[in-house]
Amino acid sequence: MTTDEELVVLLDDNGAPIGTHPKATVHTTDTPLHLAFSCFLLDADGRVLLTRRALVKRAWPGVWTNAFCGHPGPGEDFPSAIARRASDELGTTITGLREALPDFRYRAVDASGIVENEMCPVYLAELSAPLYPEPAEVMETAWIHPDDLDAALGSAPFAFSPWLRQEWAALRADGHV
Repeated sequence: MTTDEELVVLLDDNGAPIGTHPKATVHTTDTPLHLAFSCFLLDADGRVLLTRRALVKRAWPGVWTNAFCGHPGPGEDFPSAIARRASDELGTTITGLREALPDFRYRAVDASGIVENEMCPVYLAELSAPLYPEPAEVMETAWIHPDDLDAALGSAPFAFSPWLRQEWAALRADGHV
């Protein structure tokens, strides 16, 4: 393993770190529980940014999802990891970061059999610079009003990532958006 290889933090069922694993090979048909985060970006008009996953993504290619997600590295705090992924994935910077769902956890299986198995706190933030999405990550972006997202999720849930569907329901139920 090289020193610049990105690692994810593996967790026990209580959320305690138990080791690390290379990000490049952690997502399989038997993905271990690991630490992640999800970030939703909101604008001054109350709209939410959706991104469409690039077709080259291994799991859930081409589906719409929240602004971006990622994995904090060993010893990396969430604000630093989130700022890093905003830059890497969307070519932007964010402001007003706040934790909305600190205990969110999910497990989902892609049509290809790839499993997501994450303790994934959910954050909200705003953009502080223009978007320059990385094509290998994001093929399309769209700002959408929350009520329109509710309607889209109700009529075409298959077009959206499972974590977006679950996180959005929890954010709406808790009055965050």
